[in-house]
Amino acid sequence: MEKVAQFFKVSFEQFFMDCSNSFPELDKNEVAKVYNEIQLPKRATKGSAGYDFFLPMNITIKPKESLQIPTGIRAKIVPGWLLEMLPKSSQGFKFRLQLDNTIGVIDSDYFDAKNEGHIIVQITNDTYEEKIMKIMKGKAFVQGIFLPYGITVDDDTDGNRVGGFGSTKK
Repeated sequence: MEKVAQFFKVSFEQFFMDCSNSFPELDKNEVAKVYNEIQLPKRATKGSAGYDFFLPMNITIKPKESLQIPTGIRAKIVPGWLLEMLPKSSQGFKFRLQLDNTIGVIDSDYFDAKNEGHIIVQITNDTYEEKIMKIMKGKAFVQGIFLPYGITVDDDTDGNRVGGFGSTKK
């Protein structure tokens, strides 16, 4: 199996800034405790394609609500590969958990972005059954799969990424 990436934690400063946007009720000491317990993504079995991303804190999402979750994770990916972010099958089945951008694409040059390539996931509880989604800290909630990609013969792209999420057109 070809090794194409490595996971790292973002800096505490980046994590704190992104947590402050999503969870303004948490103070710096609470965020530090969450940060210190962040788990790097792992595959559940040697045959698993996806790397499980684990919740850094307990979450509750009511039906039709969304929540932006800073994972504290970044991925250094070799050129020619990407990381695709998807909901865990079980959460999609139970709650119709959906990523708000349908499929997250983490490019290999995202690692060097201004936001340190922090992988932030926005999920929605899209249940039809009025189920409240509760997921405990440390449980897998999304998964990332590394995939190769190609470019066209006449590709002449020479731009470099500067910013983070949604920055390629800025």
